[in-house]
Amino acid sequence: MEVSNARNQSSKRKFDDTVSSSSNGVDLSLLEAIEKSQNTIEAVDTRTLKKLVLSFERRLKENIEARLKYPSQPDRFADSELELHEELHKLKVLAGAPELYPDLVSLNVVPSIVDLLNHDNTDIAIDVVQLLQDLTDEDALDENDEPARVLVDAIVDNSALELLVQNLHRLSESDPDENAAIYNTLATIENLIEVKPAVAELVCEKTKLLKWLLGKIKVREFDGNKQYASEILAILLQSSSVNQKKLGQMNGVDVVLQAVAMYKSKDPKSSDEEEMVENLFDCLCCLLMPLENKERFVKAEGVELMIIIMKQKKLAYASAIRAIDFAMTNYPPACERFVDVLGLKTAFAAFMDSHQQVKFQLSFNIGCALTDNALCFSLMSYEILNFSGILRGSRRERLLSKFVENECEKIDRLMELYIRYSDRVKAETERLDQIEFDDLEMDEDEKYNRKLESGLYTLQLVAVILGHIWCSEHPQMRGRIELLLKQNKLSKNHVKDILQEYHDNIGDLDGPEEKERAQAKIQKFLTAL
Repeated sequence: MEVSNARNQSSKRKFDDTVSSSSNGVDLSLLEAIEKSQNTIEAVDTRTLKKLVLSFERRLKENIEARLKYPSQPDRFADSELELHEELHKLKVLAGAPELYPDLVSLNVVPSIVDLLNHDNTDIAIDVVQLLQDLTDEDALDENDEPARVLVDAIVDNSALELLVQNLHRLSESDPDENAAIYNTLATIENLIEVKPAVAELVCEKTKLLKWLLGKIKVREFDGNKQYASEILAILLQSSSVNQKKLGQMNGVDVVLQAVAMYKSKDPKSSDEEEMVENLFDCLCCLLMPLENKERFVKAEGVELMIIIMKQKKLAYASAIRAIDFAMTNYPPACERFVDVLGLKTAFAAFMDSHQQVKFQLSFNIGCALTDNALCFSLMSYEILNFSGILRGSRRERLLSKFVENECEKIDRLMELYIRYSDRVKAETERLDQIEFDDLEMDEDEKYNRKLESGLYTLQLVAVILGHIWCSEHPQMRGRIELLLKQNKLSKNHVKDILQEYHDNIGDLDGPEEKERAQAKIQKFLTAL
């Protein structure tokens, strides 16, 4: 709100200057009178709403008539412009009464407001952007879902999306007021999506917003609008395969790779810039969901870039792992490229590094935040091993040889993680049993989720890796696993129990066929063990 208040004050100064220069010194008491009149509105009801709308429409009509009558004499319509500006400012009070939005729509004033985004005076368009942002702000709409939908529908139906984006192209970031208006425009679009999720696809279908956002994130210099552009882009992509495919066709994969490449060997300088980098990687991961974008990623040497970022171990390190995970999921060519460009060396080197700690949210993790760097790479190894049936010849041998070299040190590391998380899950299970003993009710789903959060999901994935290794039928690796289990007073049955629980709880989020395929794979491990 500080930005908008500053913009309004600056905008008021602009109008003051226009009036003074064009009318040889208008009595500024008019401004004071208008400001005092705003403060007289204490409560907003239907009667007040009608008064505000009537006053706005009267000033709008006067401004239109003055501009038509004196198109080449700005001084002749300067007063009406100032009065229209003030009327738009007064309408902001409606944000405090969202229950009246259906009445506002029924008065048929929304088309008039939205159309002012086309106004020749940029300041008037900026006023409308600020008004729309205030009316659709999350705080204003709290617990007023239905009135909010009525207003947003009216705004969208009157071509506000098209006009908002068109207006973006005439705003200059070198002007403080217009720079603030760019931010407010993005905020308005975000508000509209929050109320009506379908807007995320509508705005990309009807406007050139995606093109504008790509242009913004390509700029090397960091600022608040670049950060917000990255956030809006992530919002547009996160739940829309249509937008993901469309941006891919617009060379979006390459543009986002160029944007994240700026941070391959340096860290962001502020928390805001750090958030922008995370947004950019969110965009990249969303883009990597359609198959055709995975192909574009590989062709653009995205695999190589992620490996470079991983080697540098800067802040983008964990995000690069996440992007590789998305790229390799259900796309063997990315796995093959990863092996071909020596990605295994980078992955397993970090896998053996138990000192570096990185916070990492894996794409297929069920809400469990992982903080151990070695664990990140054990799970990446799981992804690679997931395609071990596809890797052939020398690629497959290179993968499996990693678990044999240096006297099976990576299997030792795997078992270290297995024991660590097994102990955590055991402690949590005992705690939950004690809670039940104290007569506190807890259903099986809740118990299972509690165990997942304590480390069960991690334990399950490590068990899956062990299952993959066991199925290779390599006697040295099998012998090492059995020896380490025995040393920790465990057996293969313990691994089987973990895998069985994982098998039984595989969901069908990706469809029944994918669930059946995943369960068949785990059943193969169970049988082999």
